Amino acid sequence: MKTLISTLGLAVLLAASPAIAHEDHGKSMHGGFVLDAGHAQFEIVGKGDTVTVHVSDHGKPVATAGAAGKLTILTGSSKREIELKPAGTDLLQGAGTINPGDRVLLNVSWPGQKPMSARTTVKKENAHAGHH
Repeated sequence: MKTLISTLGLAVLLAASPAIAHEDHGKSMHGGFVLDAGHAQFEIVGKGDTVTVHVSDHGKPVATAGAAGKLTILTGSSKREIELKPAGTDLLQGAGTINPGDRVLLNVSWPGQKPMSARTTVKKENAHAGHH
């Protein structure tokens, strides 16, 4: 009977693990805003004149070595682009700012893989994303 209870307890714990890991999916972990594209999750954080993109896959860091990216930012009728380059194990970084109301299009690619893209409009609650 103890074996049955132990096995059942282990099965419940293992079944709950993906749900626990998935609970953080889509949530900001670094104070920015989160976009999903393909198998990856991108959290975009603006601090001063630098934009940092944290790349993960269900909470696990995704290596950005060899990756290239671009943020296209539309403010009213003006358009600007921020080139993103690897800046750490799971980071892409570029020079620029993001402000509330900006429409943002993210494009990221790795060699030999299909490019990923996502878009959003920066909301007021993410206003700090461009003003740290």
